[in-house]
Amino acid sequence: MIKKILKYVGRIFVLIIGISSLYLVNLFFMKPVSIDHFLGKELVVGLVESPEALTYIGIFDRFDWITKHNSRLSIPRDDDIEEGIKELEKSIKTLYKYKDSRLTDIQKNTKKIAIFDYENNLKELKQFPYHDYPLNQIGGTHLNTIQFLSDMHPVRSISEAEGFISRVNLVKEVYEGTVKDLERQADAGIFPPEFVYKHVIEQLNEFINFNYEEHPLFTQFMKKVKDLNLDSEKEFLFEEAIKRGIDESVTPGFILLKDFMVKTQKSANKNHGIWSQPNGDEYYKLRIRSYTTTEYSPEEIHQMGLSEVDRISTRMKEILVMLGYDENKTVGVLMNELNESPEFLYPDTPDRKDIVVNDYMEMVNEAIEVMTDYFHTMPEADVIVKAIPEYSEQTAAGGYYQAPALDGSRPGVFYANLYDIKQTPTYSMRTLAYHEATPGHHHQIAHSLENDSLTMYRRFGYRTSAFSEGWALYAERLALEVGLAENPYDELGILQSEIFRAVRLVVDTGMHYKRWTREEAMEYMKSKTGMSDTEVRVEIERYIVWPGQALSYKVGMIKILELREKAMNELGNKFNIKDFHSAVLDHGNPPLFIVEEMVEKMIEESNN
Repeated sequence: MIKKILKYVGRIFVLIIGISSLYLVNLFFMKPVSIDHFLGKELVVGLVESPEALTYIGIFDRFDWITKHNSRLSIPRDDDIEEGIKELEKSIKTLYKYKDSRLTDIQKNTKKIAIFDYENNLKELKQFPYHDYPLNQIGGTHLNTIQFLSDMHPVRSISEAEGFISRVNLVKEVYEGTVKDLERQADAGIFPPEFVYKHVIEQLNEFINFNYEEHPLFTQFMKKVKDLNLDSEKEFLFEEAIKRGIDESVTPGFILLKDFMVKTQKSANKNHGIWSQPNGDEYYKLRIRSYTTTEYSPEEIHQMGLSEVDRISTRMKEILVMLGYDENKTVGVLMNELNESPEFLYPDTPDRKDIVVNDYMEMVNEAIEVMTDYFHTMPEADVIVKAIPEYSEQTAAGGYYQAPALDGSRPGVFYANLYDIKQTPTYSMRTLAYHEATPGHHHQIAHSLENDSLTMYRRFGYRTSAFSEGWALYAERLALEVGLAENPYDELGILQSEIFRAVRLVVDTGMHYKRWTREEAMEYMKSKTGMSDTEVRVEIERYIVWPGQALSYKVGMIKILELREKAMNELGNKFNIKDFHSAVLDHGNPPLFIVEEMVEKMIEESNN
């Protein structure tokens, strides 16, 4: 462990010190700063300004005596948007000054990525600064604060425990700034749909009415404090401090948010799609460009989704008929019957969650062993499985992934939603494990974090769900191809996952472009996937508050598969799956147009 920590310390310090020193030297001698140093400097400045980001990365916790980040939170300011616009305009102007003729091939790609990202962000800040929903049921500010403090903030020492208390005492100030932003959003005539108000007010009421033994901030903090083995007096002081922080900062902060939601509930949007917000159609086009890294129109994506739903449904019907199911019933009906069948459900016992988590972990470990034959390298960071916290499980998605800390102190985590027993039919577990852990999110994200050949910007500065989610969905297909899902029911689970992502193309564009209602979208998803009512409702409501993001999965997967097919056709016997995966994964988390360039380069080099 010590060697691993030292290795990660060396990585991050070489990056930061190297960037900072070279930047200063070049300025002193009036030499032009390279594009890598410029973007690295921008990233470092952004990190320093975000105490949450420093905590999330992990390695900086060892230098908290300098940075003091573990006792701070980001407080929203009135001029955040104006400052963001100025900084982006200045950065874009600088990026265009770098002439391609003086850049390496890698730097040319870096320039393309940065300009693509910065220009999208600038357009959003200028034209659509209030089109998101800071308070929503799946990733709102109120939930993010609790999760960050409970799961991210470390309590391994007295100083870190004191930092936790300091952060808790800042929560009200954070929410005071949040309310100002919400008021500006209201002035712009933007309000979330009615169901968002219902969910968020219920969540806030639950937090406000928690007693200490139920409050995740209290329970998680005191559990960590007890692990410090302090004397009883010190432990008591911490217990009193966290109670006071909850009473004087957290709960009053939640009351501020609730008061705003109650006050504006009468103005809730009667529609569900982003089209109904001011200039919503143009905002949706920008979201599609940002999330899919393509120039597809909403109509093109809608038709792509319909085509994919038909193709996948046909294969699922073949398997179901082969297994003896009624060929006169639709795929959606048959899959819903499978969801309801006790044969595929865990008994609802008190230890059910522990049993499911252990079964998931076995699947992940098996995948790690098998996948060593399909990649040149495997991630060094471990991955574990946890149940989604109870305070967010009712509205959270079926699963999600949290990246490891750079210093190895925190593994990657695959969070599984175990709230509704029907969310975990056994035949669907493998595909979720492969998507979130190995060879999906954990493999890809940890690989990038550990890739010493990447510049700081390419490792941390840009991320796109078109690549990361596209890869994770491709990973499900890969697992099926290599024999990790030999049972026909497991293949059905993987196909159900894929059709679920294909349906997303239809319902996301349906709601935000074709003006479907939430109920119409839910009916379509239910009929095509056979998912439970709980899953369908949670997913559709997620797409409503997060326009365009759900498109990235299938669009990214389709592109990766297209590129693999192209490589196989052009290389024939020279095709090597490990080389293909390296061409896709070795360049950080780039837009799809960069992935295409890298695969074409691999094909050219393999043919020479």
